[in-house]
Amino acid sequence: MKIFDPEIIERLPSYDTPLIETHCHLDYLAETDLLQALELAAAAGIDRIVTIAVSPQNLDTVFRLADSHASVWGTQGVHPHEASQYSDTVHEKIIQQSQHNKILAIGEIGLDYYYDHSDRQAQLRAFEHQLDIASSLGLPVVIHSRDADGDMLAILKEHAPRLARKGVIHSFTSGQQLAEEALNLGFYLGFNGITTFKNANNVRAVVELTPIERIVFETDSPYLTPVPYRGKPNAPHLLGLIAAQIAAIKNIPVEVSLKIVRTNSLRLFWNQ
Repeated sequence: MKIFDPEIIERLPSYDTPLIETHCHLDYLAETDLLQALELAAAAGIDRIVTIAVSPQNLDTVFRLADSHASVWGTQGVHPHEASQYSDTVHEKIIQQSQHNKILAIGEIGLDYYYDHSDRQAQLRAFEHQLDIASSLGLPVVIHSRDADGDMLAILKEHAPRLARKGVIHSFTSGQQLAEEALNLGFYLGFNGITTFKNANNVRAVVELTPIERIVFETDSPYLTPVPYRGKPNAPHLLGLIAAQIAAIKNIPVEVSLKIVRTNSLRLFWNQ
């Protein structure tokens, strides 16, 4: 079954500069939908996709996806929701698989005190262990942070000096203080379809204060479908709508922002 409408490509903005999708979850799609999603992404001008690991159960799946598709790269990491499952075995697997050339970062890691699916001490331990992995391997981190600004800032301040390539706080919805401090420490901020939501003025305010040189684009698909397609499946081919929204918030031409953000993404994930 095809869940995406191929005709949507004709209604999406078209750009000269190729886009990079820095955060999505391709393994959440059925195989037939995955192939179509990759085809639509290419048709929409996206030439690189980073699919994100979140649990011990999908480390291998993300690894195989990255290894099997030329346009796909991946990460290795355990999300705070699954922090209670973090173990020595998982730790060693992340170290081993993160040395593959198609694995670009340690993530999705961090803290989530909104849902508290895992005990907060377990979250803190898993987060710091994985920051240590990133430091030892010289890789950036992909960070999830929700309702944990105080602990997040304290940990970033402690670990940032040891992270050669820092990383990104993805799907940024935290407060302006965390944004400013993270930027000062050398991190990027990732923005997605939330920037198009009616009640997301707080996120748009953070976009305004963030230099375009420190922004990366993401869909976080299959979640957070941007306006005007909310309620429909999200996938990387909708990334251009997010790019247009952020350029509008920053009051700069889209093509100018695309060139800068592409450079940001290449520097962050491919160390180019």
